[in-house]
Amino acid sequence: MRRYRVTLLVVCLVLLFLGGSDLNALRRNYQIQPISIAELERSGPPQEWLAIEGGHVNLLEAISTSGSVEVSAFLVPLKISRDAQEYRVLLETRAPAIVDALKTYHFKLDSEQDQQRYVQEHQELFFGRRDVSGMVMSGLININNKNRLAKMEKDYGIDLPEEVIFFSEDKEPAKIRGFLFVGVALLGMVKLFSRWKKPAAPAAE
Repeated sequence: MRRYRVTLLVVCLVLLFLGGSDLNALRRNYQIQPISIAELERSGPPQEWLAIEGGHVNLLEAISTSGSVEVSAFLVPLKISRDAQEYRVLLETRAPAIVDALKTYHFKLDSEQDQQRYVQEHQELFFGRRDVSGMVMSGLININNKNRLAKMEKDYGIDLPEEVIFFSEDKEPAKIRGFLFVGVALLGMVKLFSRWKKPAAPAAE
């Protein structure tokens, strides 16, 4: 019984931490904030929930972290112009048009000539302007992405900026989950402590 109570307490504390993190993120990101790609590169993100304007993609520089045809997302550099060599923002996108185009380019075309022809036919998609909304990745997710890309940089020679900003397209702050986690955690802790405070039953004579 004691082990069960300790386990329940740990679960409640984890839920309380996660819920508190969600509520804190919601407080910081009550409204989405527009920002230009140039300002974001220059000053960094003012908050996590952003609408980035004026960015340009280069899908030929997209990074697949799975390396298989089953990939569902790509990391794409978001630059201030089509011809820019450097960037700070790495966009995680699951946009069907981009994912399908990159799957076709990498896995379904048999020759370099076919790939070049495909890119020419989809110039705007591969190199066009893309205004995006979503959230800057932070916390454990951001650390995990940095560790994963550092390994890829070492293994495959991928050149990445030192102060990269990971941005997840179409992600929004969790509006209900934080309240739910905190509520469940508090109810669990109240129930747990009320049981601990109950006096032990007297021994039978």
